[in-house]
Amino acid sequence: MSAECYPITILPHVSQLYRGYLGMGASPVDAAVRQWYGAEPFAGKWMRSERPAVDAGRLADALARQSVEFGASPAAMANIEKLRGGARAVVTGQQVGLFGGPLLTLLKAATAIARAKDATRVSGVEHVPVFWLATEDHDLAEVNQVSLLTKTTVETLRAGLKTKAAVEVGGIALGSEIDQVLEQAGELLEFAPVWETLKECYTAGQTLGGAFAGLMARLFAEQGLIVMDAASQEFHALGASTLRYAIEHAEELQAALIARSEELVKAGYHAQVLVAAGGSLLFLVDEATGERIALRRLPDGGWKAGGKIFSAAELIAILESAPERLSPNALLRPVFQDTILPTAAYIGGPSEIAYFAQSSVVYEAILGRVTPVLPRLTATVLEPSVAAVMEMHEVQLPDAMTTADELALRLGARAMPIEGKRKLAAAGNALDAALAAADDYMGGMDESLGRTVEVSSSKMRYQMNRLRRMAAAFELQKESSLKKHAAAITLNVFPDGHPQERLVAGVWFVARHGEGLVERLVEAAANLCPGHVVIRL
Repeated sequence: MSAECYPITILPHVSQLYRGYLGMGASPVDAAVRQWYGAEPFAGKWMRSERPAVDAGRLADALARQSVEFGASPAAMANIEKLRGGARAVVTGQQVGLFGGPLLTLLKAATAIARAKDATRVSGVEHVPVFWLATEDHDLAEVNQVSLLTKTTVETLRAGLKTKAAVEVGGIALGSEIDQVLEQAGELLEFAPVWETLKECYTAGQTLGGAFAGLMARLFAEQGLIVMDAASQEFHALGASTLRYAIEHAEELQAALIARSEELVKAGYHAQVLVAAGGSLLFLVDEATGERIALRRLPDGGWKAGGKIFSAAELIAILESAPERLSPNALLRPVFQDTILPTAAYIGGPSEIAYFAQSSVVYEAILGRVTPVLPRLTATVLEPSVAAVMEMHEVQLPDAMTTADELALRLGARAMPIEGKRKLAAAGNALDAALAAADDYMGGMDESLGRTVEVSSSKMRYQMNRLRRMAAAFELQKESSLKKHAAAITLNVFPDGHPQERLVAGVWFVARHGEGLVERLVEAAANLCPGHVVIRL
């Protein structure tokens, strides 16, 4: 097995803020991005930071009880005891997607494990990996599906879960319909051993969060990953001080966030989370319906959730009696998390890391510090057969980040006889030279004539490129295998126009390569590539 590192810019839709965070830009603006984060991503200073003050005993007790329910391994239970004894946590997390969600879920966990090992070795202080389940989100559509690959298509399976209100997804119970989904998954996973694991975890009556937790605990059993669902009353009580602060200081927190958003825009970036006056950082779970509703502040100092009005004192009373009914939004969640856990660093994806530029003002106000955020491993896993086809056609990963039709045309162009390529190249070069001469002559005569030449030149170059594409398409007709090869490459590397890690389920790769794949991902994460890794299996 081997790996190679590409710049992160080969991926589509990577924000300018994240690129600046990685230090890829040379401008002073990019260099200034670091001021919004707790530590540089690769400097290693976070490994020697002081241990945040938390109630380690209560935390370990709560984790131990929960981990028994999740079927945690002896290694994970041992790591919980290390937390009790003063260890620090390297934390990551993800929404509880069906069957573990896309590959990036495994990449996040693998990165947390790799960084915890590295920090323990360098600092001499125990660091343990923790996976935080985002069970309090209420976007059911996002977690109700999973994508697997057939030989020719992306197959998306849906659990068919439905609710009457926007409830917290982690607590939604699976119905008997899950059995049929498991059978479909079994066929696509070729009934590999991981399918048996899925059947053990995803049973009728089990919650979506509990099933996800059981799967992650089993996949990362040897690595001792602690899987944590903080939605319970016990964990919310541990983080109650942050929720209380968000109630009592809502106006000043919102003002700080608005100021940071303006600062980001002024620096040439954009705020990742829209913040407006009158908003808040909190959700309230309706006692009757279980619906998770955003809390808004009223001009008179009151609060509104749906059609109900609350005073600040009433929210504090709810926090004291039923803290699990109050939950943080995306900007407060990491602060809430780090109130509970002795977090040395958080492992985030590009979007999460962009959020931290805003969250840092909340960190500073509530905790008096900013938790360092480190980039997760971002990777494309290449199957041996796909790697062989790419090598045959001299296709590199950036070449494959396109549609099957576009890649097929490129392969067709490469397959043209040398003499044909030379003739087309000569014709194109001659056209460029002639147009440049015409532009110089006519533009010198009159400015409007020069503009006319530019328009005409653009049309002629378009027709020249059209001839090249027609020649490539003709080669495709002669070489039918090129279309098949292009389709196979893009299906595996850039399925449906998405990077593989964001769409294809992690269990699909585990099914094909066994649970040893997990340790391979941990090894890849340990290499500290600042961009995108290609892992050749």
